[in-house]
Amino acid sequence: MFKAVIFDWDGTLADTREVIVESFRKAVNETGLSVSREFVERRIGIGAEETFREILRASNLEVTDALVKRLIESKNRVEIALGDKVVLFDGALDLLKSLRGKVKLALASMNSREVIDHLIKLKEVESFFDVVLTANEVQHSKPNPEIFLKAVSKLSVAPKESVVVEDSIFGVQAAKAGRMGCIAVLTGVYAQSELKRAKPDVVVNSLLAKSEILNFVFGQQSLK
Repeated sequence: MFKAVIFDWDGTLADTREVIVESFRKAVNETGLSVSREFVERRIGIGAEETFREILRASNLEVTDALVKRLIESKNRVEIALGDKVVLFDGALDLLKSLRGKVKLALASMNSREVIDHLIKLKEVESFFDVVLTANEVQHSKPNPEIFLKAVSKLSVAPKESVVVEDSIFGVQAAKAGRMGCIAVLTGVYAQSELKRAKPDVVVNSLLAKSEILNFVFGQQSLK
């Protein structure tokens, strides 16, 4: 049995894809550039800072901290303004209710603190989490396991006693690099074959697979 479950937000608990794409594209448009939907989608999970740096490098523009900061602030404003368009995935609330009180719960997202704080309050799920970590609290983005390792440290739980629920390749890689259990959910942009290459312990179609998820969390299945 695991003692803690760490959830990603974007693409895992909440369907934020359209809002994220729109917020990135609007921020980039302010600089006179454009970026494709696929470019943004395939980088959901690594954080806005790294995504903007990749966009600027791909456009052969000078990457400065000041410009990246300005783009992040613009992206955040748009994402917060579009918060009403964000919905929790089917099964998310029921799963959180089933886990609450039985294990420690954390949210670990590479989105910005102001965005996450706004959205979890708006969607009335902030009370479920013992710990909430965002890109603002770490130096390295996923697939580096820093954010997950900080989460388990704050929960006072060992990595091997923790399981991460993720939708992205970066998140699965980070969980496994941190020697944690990992459940991959097919609610993001990645195909099952892509996620399986990152070697999660369990792959489910959605959070509606509650029995399978709970069986892994509370059962005796071995880690890969």
